[in-house]
Amino acid sequence: MTHADGRNLLTTAQAAARLGVKPETVYAYVSRGLLTSTRLPGVRGSVFDVDEVESLAGRDSARRTDIGAVERIRTQTTLIENGHLYYRGRDAVELSSRPFESVAHFVWTGDLLDDVHIVTDHAVVQRCRDAIALLAPNCRSIDRIRIAVDVVSTFRPMRFDTGSASVVREAGQLLATVSAALGARSAERPVAESVWDAVTGERPHPGGLEVLNAALNLTADHGLAASTLGVRVAASTRANLYSIVSAGLGCIDGPLHGSAAEPVYRFLKTAIVDPIGALATQLRSGERVPGFGHVIYTDRDPRAEELLRLLHDPDLGAEPAVITAADVVIAEVSDRFDTFPNLDFALSTMTCAYGLEADTPETVFALARIVGWTAHALEEYDEAPLRFRVPGIYTGTRPKAY
Repeated sequence: MTHADGRNLLTTAQAAARLGVKPETVYAYVSRGLLTSTRLPGVRGSVFDVDEVESLAGRDSARRTDIGAVERIRTQTTLIENGHLYYRGRDAVELSSRPFESVAHFVWTGDLLDDVHIVTDHAVVQRCRDAIALLAPNCRSIDRIRIAVDVVSTFRPMRFDTGSASVVREAGQLLATVSAALGARSAERPVAESVWDAVTGERPHPGGLEVLNAALNLTADHGLAASTLGVRVAASTRANLYSIVSAGLGCIDGPLHGSAAEPVYRFLKTAIVDPIGALATQLRSGERVPGFGHVIYTDRDPRAEELLRLLHDPDLGAEPAVITAADVVIAEVSDRFDTFPNLDFALSTMTCAYGLEADTPETVFALARIVGWTAHALEEYDEAPLRFRVPGIYTGTRPKAY
């Protein structure tokens, strides 16, 4: 078959035969960016440039790709570039002052609405609270969140519908219900207010609530982090939203991901009275000062920069002694080690500055990241299923040894 521009084209069946794979795998190659498909009037199915097919066929990796070696994960959700974080092409810092629900809806759909209101089922919220009440009184917030996610899922019989509209509805319900369940006040409130209730047990502080809302927005997604990759693997099996969120929660339940702010909080608590003394003690121990540097950013973490800017606003009511101590630590560490504060440092500073529960950064991280996980699940549902079966390299005892 010849295209009008002179290119020789192959049908899907012909391309599959040339590559020695199933037709379904040809489309998997398309989703991974290895092939380009074209539609022609009057021709059923896609056609492919013969030169492109031949190039792929000649690669040693072509056969290995057939058994699941993923070379590329395409996403339209988040871009990290030149020290900036973008959600769907919009600067996350500029979006951070909007209500969390509006930013969540934008990340999921691309529609930025001024008023996104989610109505929760009070009975389901209470069931979640009842289940949480059975846990150990000193359990971590992520334990409570995991339980609440599981309870909510049992009341959502249509959770197995992975269509975009259904997933967006379920995600809104999940966020609003779980956040409400963590507190004790009315469920009919914005997510940020429910989170504030959960981490303080007090009525919202206007300034603190503004910073907390920004923190949720700035934490909503960060590209293909470990938990997000886990979510995409789960979504590739066509697991429902609640299951993929559980996968993400499992991935962040570790000291190097969702719990990375814990040592920062402990350090800052000792630094409030004597920041130089706390730094000296930390350095004498041989341990690095936690909360600085990042594997992605080279000279600034825009999320931390914005949160710290807000915390310096006297109208927002952050405790001045905490901000002063944080400034001293930032100045000393940045000057001595040529580094910068990251999101963990900013979340921990916020936690100390408003007297919030110690694991507030983990709570913010887990709830906010549900937004990004949902967006990535929506993308993965449109990809070829089960595409993450990556070949392993066996290094154990060979059978002949027996």
